[in-house]
Amino acid sequence: MKLTEFVVKEAILADLSPTDKEEVIREMVGSLKTHGAIRAEDEQEVISAILKREELGSTGIGNGVAVPHAKHPAVDELVATVAISRNGVDFSSLDGEPVFILFLLISPLDRPGDHLRGLENISRHLRGQDFCSFLRQADSADAIWNVLQEADADDGDEEE
Repeated sequence: MKLTEFVVKEAILADLSPTDKEEVIREMVGSLKTHGAIRAEDEQEVISAILKREELGSTGIGNGVAVPHAKHPAVDELVATVAISRNGVDFSSLDGEPVFILFLLISPLDRPGDHLRGLENISRHLRGQDFCSFLRQADSADAIWNVLQEADADDGDEEE
């Protein structure tokens, strides 16, 4: 499973302005809605599901990274978007530091394996300092997409 197979290119946000966790999640889900990955009538329920997941424990995993996620019947396949915050977001991260890189992931209720594979793929890449550095330096959605494509190419055929 490659990042570019489930990240919605058009929904990438290269310069996220909110600094509040809930507003960031709203903006990211809104971008997925705007670009057809979720229906308008499902937007609020998806936001609520992600916020409910955050109540269980922050998805701010440290090193300036957060991966808010939820399983929801609004999607038939794994969908995700990426956002970069230049000013940082208070995400109640494990290390107490602000978040600059966010991957938001939504998966169907009946495909928990895809959900786990998506999270694992994102997490594996986010452990790489180069990947995070290149994402933070990317100044457009196209530049972010190029970083994702390069990461997929570096994976080679190991996941085929």
